[in-house]
Amino acid sequence: MKAIIIEQYGGPEKLAIQNLPDPEPKPGHVVIAVKAFGINHAETHMRKGEWAEAAKVSGIECVGVVKACPGGEFNAGQKVAAFMGGMGRTIDGSYAEYTSVPVSNVVAIESELSWAELAAIPESYATAWTCLHRNLELKSGQMLVLRGATSALGQAALNIAAHAGANVIATTRNPDRAPKLTALGARRVELERPDLSRHIAEKRVDAVLDLVGNSTILDSMAMVRRGGRVCLAGFLGGLAPVASFNPLLEMPSSVQFSFFGSFVFGALEFPVSDVPFQEIVDRVAAGEYQAKPARVFRFEEIQDAHRLMESNQANGKIVVSL
Repeated sequence: MKAIIIEQYGGPEKLAIQNLPDPEPKPGHVVIAVKAFGINHAETHMRKGEWAEAAKVSGIECVGVVKACPGGEFNAGQKVAAFMGGMGRTIDGSYAEYTSVPVSNVVAIESELSWAELAAIPESYATAWTCLHRNLELKSGQMLVLRGATSALGQAALNIAAHAGANVIATTRNPDRAPKLTALGARRVELERPDLSRHIAEKRVDAVLDLVGNSTILDSMAMVRRGGRVCLAGFLGGLAPVASFNPLLEMPSSVQFSFFGSFVFGALEFPVSDVPFQEIVDRVAAGEYQAKPARVFRFEEIQDAHRLMESNQANGKIVVSL
């Protein structure tokens, strides 16, 4: 099979296409013929050697067709999506014509959406749904501040939160992208800044989903009401840690703070079945969620796809179609 490998850590030019053996079927895994996959910020950090783990073949999600499933959980030819489960980290991932994924991280899908459209959904929407409905326990009518809303994950979260009836204040570093966020359901758009809490007039913010990361998380906690919730689920602002963090002095009393990392999907406590994936796909197909990929690349254009991801100019999900 053809696969995209990380030749050595570095820039997009370090991604190369090689011929590798097809993955062998084995119990507990599903061999998938990959039809398309999404590009994620995590994969750029893996390529640069900034991640704790990185497999030779990157890629943390894909959509495709089952080639083999020794355990019988899925039928050959069945349409599926797969995400996480060590893909691209501890096992070879989805940047290939075939990939072998733990059965715990595969979900069946029924849809007439194109492969490229389906590939824009798995990791972003599963993560966004879990952050909003599990970590934040978001309710209709509540006020949510969504930091980093123009990212693929941010747009997925905006789609889901607005559809659920939340009043969303979305942030962006580029004011030109405000109309798109409004079209996706944001009640208001704010310019992202380190001291955003000082510019939020509302004093009843119920929840914050922070995708910017460590550089803004303390400010996010400063803007929610007593008993409000904050979830950190991204690192658009970089991987640098919070300097000299002292919870006793810097965390407001009664604010509930949590972190969600999608790498836990498939673990016993975080089954992929908890995410209503087919319902999400159906809502995308019905136009209730606007989830079309921002840009689709060919397999041979993987370096260009990574360059666009790192430029922060994608304005949505980048997809590679085989």
